[in-house]
Amino acid sequence: MPAALITGGSRGIGRGIAEQYARDGYDVAVNYHSSETAAEDVVETIRAETDGDAVAIQADVSDSGAVESLVETTVETFGGLDHVVNNAAISQHKHTPELTVEEFDTLMQINATSVFSVTKAAHEHLLESAVGEGPSVINLSSRLAHAGAPHEPHYAASKAGIIAITKSHAKEFGPDIRVNAIAPGYIVTDMTDRTNTAEDKRERREKLPLQRLGEPEDVGQAAAYLRDARFVTGETLNVNGGQDMV
Repeated sequence: MPAALITGGSRGIGRGIAEQYARDGYDVAVNYHSSETAAEDVVETIRAETDGDAVAIQADVSDSGAVESLVETTVETFGGLDHVVNNAAISQHKHTPELTVEEFDTLMQINATSVFSVTKAAHEHLLESAVGEGPSVINLSSRLAHAGAPHEPHYAASKAGIIAITKSHAKEFGPDIRVNAIAPGYIVTDMTDRTNTAEDKRERREKLPLQRLGEPEDVGQAAAYLRDARFVTGETLNVNGGQDMV
């Protein structure tokens, strides 16, 4: 089977993408930082409900050495690597006056620099891929990359940087590897639940043309499209329920 590596694949959007890829016939490396139990649950679900295999691999994607090991373990486990999804990220709600330079740098390292380092480590293996649709990299950005954020400027900046990396790598790696991004709007995950009340969610939902909030499976479907879209590269797919129209 072809193989995919999903960083931050143990929860939320990452889990939604990992399970979608497994349903589509891929073996999946589920990277996690600290939530081993959650990652193993994803692995067990994939093995029980699909024909694919999965493995949980711990790695801090802000550590370049750990990233190299992550990619090599994936290749050794599955015999190759065909697709990468750079999803690992953290969020931190702080206004500029209370935000330290160190906090800014740490978030940028985890969210944006990791996209570069994981892709760099995977590059030579992706070039060896023989999947019919061709190998691909998908980077998770955010609607806030376009809109900005009044309470987490470093998060918005990191996600905007991911779009620039996506376009640069699409130009650099074409025609061999397609590189695209997804910019989700509000997706219901444990991360968004920590910072939004039920009333916040209701107000968000009522403003959307689709009248519902996003779910990890919605992003998984978008990732599956970009993974297989042979004539799409350097693009950012907005998955936000029509939020940008209102």
